[in-house]
Amino acid sequence: MRLDNAIGDSTNSYSAVSSGFRVSVVPRYDPRNSNEENNVFTFSYLVTIENIGSESAQLVSRDWLVFSNGIKITEVSGPGVIGMQPTIKPREIFRYESSTIIRDPVGSMSGHYTFVKSDGSKFLVEIPRFKLLCPHLVH
Repeated sequence: MRLDNAIGDSTNSYSAVSSGFRVSVVPRYDPRNSNEENNVFTFSYLVTIENIGSESAQLVSRDWLVFSNGIKITEVSGPGVIGMQPTIKPREIFRYESSTIIRDPVGSMSGHYTFVKSDGSKFLVEIPRFKLLCPHLVH
């Protein structure tokens, strides 16, 4: 778990604010783990979750939609992120990196996180829709 006070690279960054949290995503094409001849396009994405509210909350689950060439190919739901369920205090930042594979040089992802406050109440935090683009095949 990485909690800090620094803001990451904003190049190709997508951001959304909801429920007292800012979620920013920076996607990157991963040519080393892709196989374009077989329509395997791998993308990594760095997610920064910043608590801009006044209460601590724990990220307990995630729900993602993954699109390839405009068609929904999968939904990803589960507990936490990368095996963790971090509690993020006000003015703290949590960052993690993950990846996905699609079958086209163009795709996108979006979704939400479910958080729980100390009183047990749950709320959703939006993950902004971001583009997955293979830079040398998309103009």
